[in-house]
Amino acid sequence: MELKQKVLAAETGMLIRRPIAEVFDAFIDPAITTKFWFTHSTGKLAPGKEITWSWEMYNVRTSITVKEIAPNNKIVINWENGGSTTRVVWTFEKFGEHSTFVNIVNDGFTGDAETIQARVKDSVGGFCWVLAGCKAYLEHNIQLNLIADRFPAGKH
Repeated sequence: MELKQKVLAAETGMLIRRPIAEVFDAFIDPAITTKFWFTHSTGKLAPGKEITWSWEMYNVRTSITVKEIAPNNKIVINWENGGSTTRVVWTFEKFGEHSTFVNIVNDGFTGDAETIQARVKDSVGGFCWVLAGCKAYLEHNIQLNLIADRFPAGKH
């Protein structure tokens, strides 16, 4: 069965008790992002830039293209996801004096209904781990290793 009428997207969000500029930079600057998500990046995010992110523990990498950067407001990328290219949009909203609400939407999934459903589920789960790891790192300077520990050797 093909999904034609309703576009499915993965969406999640999290309040992070840090100023918006600090939270935004955590997703732009790989020196910070590698503390809670991927293990290596070929560069800092900038509009029009093509970058590769790697998860060395899984021997996995993905290519991304930065489509839009609105400082302290929005990041939009396209990335390879399950054999196709999807879009990821981060939005950052100031929440109180020293907190930021981060929302992440991943859309553009293709395939039959079962494939799309599986990819949306995996994306929601993955971005939940990313936001939880970011929160722990920025709020408490703790690296939880959530991404690395999600699939320890032999459990993938």
